[in-house]
Amino acid sequence: MEDNNRNLILAMVLSMLVVLVWFTFFSPDPAPPPTEPAVQSQTQPVAPAEVGAPTDAPAVGTAPAADPASQDPSAAAGRVKISSGSLSGSISLAGGRIDDLLLTRYHETLDEDSGYVRLLTPTDSAFLKTVDTGTPAAPSGDPETVLKKPYYAVYGWSPAAGTDPAAVPSASTIWELESGETLTPSTPVTLRWDNGQGQIFRRVISMDDKYLFTVSQSVENTADTPFAAAPYGIIARQGQPDTQNFFVLHEGSVSMTDGELNETKYKNIAKLDPVEREGRAKITQVAENGWIGFTDKYWMTTLAPKPGTAFTAVSKYSEGADIYQTETRFPVVTVAPGASATSESFLFAGAKEWETIRAYEQNPGIQRFVDSIDWGWFYFLTKPIFRVLHWLHGIIGNMGWSIIALTFILKALVFPLARKSFVSMARMRELQPQMEAIKERTGDDRQKYQQEVMALYKREKVNPAAGCLPILIQIPIFFSLYKVIFVTLELRQAPWIGWIRDLSAPDPSSILNLFGLLPYAAPARDSLVGILSLSLMAIVLGISMWLQQKLNPAPTDPTQKMIFAWMPWVFMFMLGGFASGLVLYWITNNLITIAQQYGIMSMHGHPPNLFGNIRDSVRIKKGK
Repeated sequence: MEDNNRNLILAMVLSMLVVLVWFTFFSPDPAPPPTEPAVQSQTQPVAPAEVGAPTDAPAVGTAPAADPASQDPSAAAGRVKISSGSLSGSISLAGGRIDDLLLTRYHETLDEDSGYVRLLTPTDSAFLKTVDTGTPAAPSGDPETVLKKPYYAVYGWSPAAGTDPAAVPSASTIWELESGETLTPSTPVTLRWDNGQGQIFRRVISMDDKYLFTVSQSVENTADTPFAAAPYGIIARQGQPDTQNFFVLHEGSVSMTDGELNETKYKNIAKLDPVEREGRAKITQVAENGWIGFTDKYWMTTLAPKPGTAFTAVSKYSEGADIYQTETRFPVVTVAPGASATSESFLFAGAKEWETIRAYEQNPGIQRFVDSIDWGWFYFLTKPIFRVLHWLHGIIGNMGWSIIALTFILKALVFPLARKSFVSMARMRELQPQMEAIKERTGDDRQKYQQEVMALYKREKVNPAAGCLPILIQIPIFFSLYKVIFVTLELRQAPWIGWIRDLSAPDPSSILNLFGLLPYAAPARDSLVGILSLSLMAIVLGISMWLQQKLNPAPTDPTQKMIFAWMPWVFMFMLGGFASGLVLYWITNNLITIAQQYGIMSMHGHPPNLFGNIRDSVRIKKGK
């Protein structure tokens, strides 16, 4: 059985190497401490440059310099309340900004008294402090919300060549509420602005019961001459947001342009090549279908033109204002005297719920919108794994038991390989007498021994490497399932049993306080003694790996024997801090593997001597 042990050790060492690489390169950096919002003079979005204007023309919509008392126009403007079963917040009449949005189906923490997740944040910190003390406009009651940086969506028009820039609404224009009082799924609102030069602008905003806004911009030309301007939409973020800084997680701009997915992290947006009159920018012409916006781990804000609409997708960074920005720019519209023109598009602002965004692919037809979820390199595995897990959860109703059921399904799919491996191990056990005879015959000649053993394997059609396959094939599955558990919203704060209230987080129990029996909290995992704070699931994981190891006798080589002895407990410490859903999968996988190997090898007349191997590993010899 020496080759079996060698194969198992090799597979476990390779697995450990993968985990070590993971911890070295993929582990998240500590999140930076929250900071106060920047001064309000830098919170205006950088509006698109004038269409057809000379290159030295100023960008329209950039806020002029002002004294601190009047820097933020939204402070003096009114607001229109937003209310639905999924969202709560308000629209500022300054610029018609959608800038105050709470996700009322999601809390910041597991504590139901914690505040709702805030997605969009206005520039008016005084307003934010008011609404976040519990008024109906923002029922979160979350005092930390005031530390979040401005983040909002705004629409407008860029003047064409020959059009007075003052004739188009900008990010600081004060709109009037023409109709509607509260924006709800059944009651849209209409904003109106008269430029005093013969053009009347309207913005009709409607929403569904989830996270999709429909924004219809129109201009009515009552003047005697044609009027030309280009509609646009902007999503702006003041300063780089607090991200998880996780290598395998994308946070930044995300877009789909005519079927091509593009992802750019915030640090790389700030390094884009300079474009004249734009700052650092990436500009993409879209012929028919596309969308662009910013994505966080679980939340997203995206501009999505109507399918079949040509537009220009822009992601850029303004160094002076420290603003990250995505835009959709539409072609110039020329409105004849007495006529009007309308531009309609969509704004997604909410949670990346798989079913919700998949439904938006069908209606209104946002192409490949489900790919806004970061499926990763193994998307060909991650997507089907999530779909099966989601389907199981719909049947079982508990994500923990669904992970266990998914593990059984995955093990069934790879069972042919596992069976081949275990049969090969049983056949090698049958060849053990012949291998012992070869060893006696060749003596210390290792080369001759290896040659004769390989000839024996070839003659008997036994593959000694087959024992590695079941473990090695688990590596891409492990990474794919990790991705599913880490990035999909459906696993966020998903409970299993008892103390496991969030399968996307590590098991909170600790051996240092006897799993909660002692009256003090366990040390933080990033503390000096945090490495010793083994959770209950981590200990069960280590025991399951140890039992799996004991299906084979310990190797006779001292070095191999030492590696064999330490391997389960090293994995226990390394994997125990992973998401509890992933540890649950690994434990279940180990237990199924033990049952499969025991059953298959027993069917071939060579049942593993599990209890005998355990006794041998703990037996104390006389005199020692």
